[in-house]
Amino acid sequence: MTDKYITPSGFPEYLPEQQRVFNRMKEIFAGVSELYGCVPIETPAVEYMDTLASKGEVNKEIYTIGRALGEGEGKESDRGLRFDLTVPTARYVANHYNDLAFPFKRYQIGPVWRGERPQAGRARQFYQADIDVIDNENLRPEYDAEIIMI
Repeated sequence: MTDKYITPSGFPEYLPEQQRVFNRMKEIFAGVSELYGCVPIETPAVEYMDTLASKGEVNKEIYTIGRALGEGEGKESDRGLRFDLTVPTARYVANHYNDLAFPFKRYQIGPVWRGERPQAGRARQFYQADIDVIDNENLRPEYDAEIIMI
């Protein structure tokens, strides 16, 4: 074995048996979410920096992708990798507001990236699983209980 080709710190890589367990966990989460009427969505891994920063001061956590877009060196990128699923979901709902039935019950499982130092329990890339119930009026309290049951 050589240490010439090592995995960058904070980015997971699974052996086949670990990947099977991980995939099974995602299947169970999706199946239970759908039993409760949640629908799957997928949002892009890349969002505009203005969108990502709408949650507050997070620029230090965001991996920008300017060079990947061919924008050249030295130019600040206007796009970055999502650091959670919440901000992209809010943008998704705003973009598709007229196409969604409310209350909108969604789930999503996807990778997110954070530009922070990896340490025990903190990785640079990890998967997040979210369930949200979004309404355009007041959300009824029973949805909180339903989320807990899921």
